[in-house]
Amino acid sequence: MIICLILIILIPFAITAGLLFRSSLLLQDNSLLHLLFSSVWKPEQGSFGFLPFIISSLWVSLLALMIAAPVCLLSALHLTQYAGKGILRVMQPVIDILAGIPSVIYGLWGVITVVPFISKYSKVFLGIETPGYSILAGAVVLSIMIIPLILNILLELLRTVPDELKEASFSLGAGKWHTIKNVLIRKIYPGIIASFGLGLSRAFGETMAVLMVVGNVVKVPTGVLQPGYPLPALIANNFGEMISVPRYDSALMMASLILLVIILIFNFGSRLIIRHIEKQFQS
Repeated sequence: MIICLILIILIPFAITAGLLFRSSLLLQDNSLLHLLFSSVWKPEQGSFGFLPFIISSLWVSLLALMIAAPVCLLSALHLTQYAGKGILRVMQPVIDILAGIPSVIYGLWGVITVVPFISKYSKVFLGIETPGYSILAGAVVLSIMIIPLILNILLELLRTVPDELKEASFSLGAGKWHTIKNVLIRKIYPGIIASFGLGLSRAFGETMAVLMVVGNVVKVPTGVLQPGYPLPALIANNFGEMISVPRYDSALMMASLILLVIILIFNFGSRLIIRHIEKQFQS
């Protein structure tokens, strides 16, 4: 058991070390700050600026979480506190089906539904002409993909709350919504933050569906209706044909390393928030 535990602990370090080794060729000729904050991506001229890809990844992932988070939280509250047990039994396989659909299916659905919808109504309501392939399209598709993960975690969290807590609140004269807001949500608040953190990490790593609808244009996006080019899409689009070019291969390994570091930062950040909240509740 100890050996298995050590193997699990070593896996992230092994992945990081491998990516860092493969990225070393690019770091020999370019400073890390230049790679992170340059927006010039011209591999044929030796310019590898990752800023457009980093900003696009942040745009798509954070916007997807903003869409999915309230939907998941309110749905979980309704299924566990208001809806009948029959509805929950019906919804559980639906959630599992959503989780099992291949990402390419989500991408095709986004191409034939979300992209034309954004193209049509952005012109009608905002007066902005756009082909629809945009940060917003990627975020909408991505938000639907992370809903099953976040929703399943929230449902399990709400099931773990003892009935005695609700009964104690009701016995003091509190209403149902007051009990949900001040007892249930307060009890599972660290778990809510953790579920959102896991959903965000999952969003950062999604590739195929986002690649198909986000536009894949190398520039720093300044709005949700503009196209973007996230880091996973960069890796998926270029790895197969550029692996024989050493400097380009090193750049793609650097993109993978940046993606890994961003996910680790968000995970550690969510853990710090959870610990801070737990200390506040204990005090």
